[in-house]
Amino acid sequence: MTETLFTLSFVAAAPFWALMIVAPTWRVTRAVAASPLIVLPAVAVNLVLLLPLLGAFWPVVTRPTLAGLQALVASPEALAALWAQIIAWDLFVGRWIYLDSRERGLHPLLMAPVLFLTILLSPIALPLYLGLRLTSRNYGAAGAPRGHKARTMT
Repeated sequence: MTETLFTLSFVAAAPFWALMIVAPTWRVTRAVAASPLIVLPAVAVNLVLLLPLLGAFWPVVTRPTLAGLQALVASPEALAALWAQIIAWDLFVGRWIYLDSRERGLHPLLMAPVLFLTILLSPIALPLYLGLRLTSRNYGAAGAPRGHKARTMT
């Protein structure tokens, strides 16, 4: 059961990642990603795993020690619960990156690797995106420098 829930936590998030990476300009993707509720399937898996272990988690999160955390994650159920939390958090961060990058007009081919890295290691991807965001500061949504008209194809 724990192994199934562990796998389900990512499977529940994967369709949202696929939309943001593979179909970033599709209006359906934008509509789906507009809701923070996309993280709820992974959160639900986390809660199924976490609630029976709340008594073991509570002392570790209220008085954290490395030894306490190490002892907690020795349990496959606790580790799977933490994994589901990571999956939900990464999706939440990825959703923000996706929405912000679309608003700033960053090219989807530039953003695909950033979003993929967010799935794998969001603590590296987030500062990377923030750096890209700084470079886009002087550009409008069409990619033209602010104060200049973007050329359009007619």
